[in-house]
Amino acid sequence: MLALGIDPGTAICGYGVVELQGSRLVPIDYGAIETSPKLSDAERLVIIYDGIDALIKKYKPDMMGVELLFFNKNVRTAMVVGQARGVILLAAAQNAIPLAEFTPLQVKQAVVGYGKATKEQVIYMVQRLLHLPAKPHPDDVADALAIAICTTHSANNRRDLACAKEVAPMRSQRCFAMKPKANSVDKLWGNKI
Repeated sequence: MLALGIDPGTAICGYGVVELQGSRLVPIDYGAIETSPKLSDAERLVIIYDGIDALIKKYKPDMMGVELLFFNKNVRTAMVVGQARGVILLAAAQNAIPLAEFTPLQVKQAVVGYGKATKEQVIYMVQRLLHLPAKPHPDDVADALAIAICTTHSANNRRDLACAKEVAPMRSQRCFAMKPKANSVDKLWGNKI
C-alpha cells in the first residue's frame, strides 16, 4: 500500500510518500512545498494545489492522509492553514484518492504509541521506523511522514476500509477507500477484509 501524508501549511506544506511492503515501511519520497510570503494568499494556494496534484499524479497513492486543523489562539493562522487544507482536499477529490484525516493526537499515537509525545519523539520514531539516515527536516516534513505512517496503520487495521481501485503489481495486494463505518457488531480488525 502506498500512502501520501500531508502536513498542511501555506509557507511550508510537508509531504511524505511511504509504502507498506508486508510489515516494513519504506520511504519513497518526502519534502516540502514552500511558498514565498511575498506572494498573495491566492498565488500561494495555487502553488500548493499544483504541488499536491503533481505528487498525486506522479505516485498514484492508494490513500492520502491529512492532518486535521488544530485550532489555536491565532485565528488568522488557522484560517490560512484551513485554506491550504481546502486545496489539498480538492486535489485528492479531483484525483479520486481516498482520504483519511487525523488529529495530531492520533498521529502521535500511531507513530510513538503515546498521544502526548513531544515533537522530538515523533521525529526520532519517524527516522527509526523508516530507517532514514538523518532526521527529516524541516519539522513539517517529519510530520507529513508521520501522517503517512499513520495512514498505512489506519488502512491496514480498519474494517471500514475496502478495496476501491486496481493496485499496481509492485504494490501490496490490497488498496483502500473510505466507506461508512460498520456498526459495532460488524467490526472486524486486522487484515481480514
